[in-house]
Amino acid sequence: MTTPWYRSEATLQWAQQPNHHLILLDDLRYPPLLKSTHNAPPALMVMGNPALLLDPQLAIVGSRQMTAYGRDIAFEFAKHLAQSGLTITSGLAAGIDTQAHQGALAGNGHTIAVLGTGIDQVYPAQNLTLAHDIAQHGCLVSCFPLGMRPDKTTFPQRNRIITGLSLGVLIVEAAMQSGSLVSARLAMEQGREVFAIPGSIHNPMSKGCHHLLQQGAKLVQSSDDIFQELQAYLHAQLELPMVTTTAPLTDTPVAPLDPDYQTVLQEISSDPLPIDIIIERTGMPSNIVSSILLMLEMQNYIESTVSGYVRRRREESQLYCL
Repeated sequence: MTTPWYRSEATLQWAQQPNHHLILLDDLRYPPLLKSTHNAPPALMVMGNPALLLDPQLAIVGSRQMTAYGRDIAFEFAKHLAQSGLTITSGLAAGIDTQAHQGALAGNGHTIAVLGTGIDQVYPAQNLTLAHDIAQHGCLVSCFPLGMRPDKTTFPQRNRIITGLSLGVLIVEAAMQSGSLVSARLAMEQGREVFAIPGSIHNPMSKGCHHLLQQGAKLVQSSDDIFQELQAYLHAQLELPMVTTTAPLTDTPVAPLDPDYQTVLQEISSDPLPIDIIIERTGMPSNIVSSILLMLEMQNYIESTVSGYVRRRREESQLYCL
């Protein structure tokens, strides 16, 4: 019987190195959303923080041949969504994927890069520095053996993992014949939400997004469109109680908030507080804290800044809109 690649001596030696993790299907660290998909990979090689695999994620993907419009939209959406508590997942490709990763990092958020190669390879080579940054502030993920080079079979498998990890996928720009539309189809098959950014009818890179919108994808004009749609997914995934009030807080939490929300909110004041300090002070798991922060921001109780989370005042209660 042939030994599976993830049981090889080279793989096991790789996993002994700092910041390297081999996560098998029966490991508690294996992301439940991905595990529930058809033909979930039997093993994941992870470089960086594997706990992020359990966090609420939004995939942002799109064309390698992006326009200036697509570049700016991908970067700004990723930045704000990451600041709001969502982990941004993409495929490290040139174009929109790169902007999604860079935007999340610029917002001091988390990002996951799923590779279409072995984890010891970086493709494209121009993203070597970006891959290093992601490994330091997020994680790299691969389901392929060490040394695996990209080919026509690896990218569809990569795309299946990207969508499988995520609550939904945002398509920023895509031609009619593109891997991004394949990702959208995979997301639909996996029961994930599909979002699309509209563009000019004269831009070939908008035709794929417009096709998805005609097929029922959620039209996105601001980050709030994503937050509203994902709220139910977040509660279903993490079994968080719904927040029923939309009134912003003054200095005192109000009764409708669940105790876990109260616990997190009581740590936040007018002085910016980073998420890692909130996690430390509350003693709650990072994925739960991230989701509660996201819900509190959606309900106008708090807002995210470059330095951390702060309380909103009544006069500052309008949701951020791109």
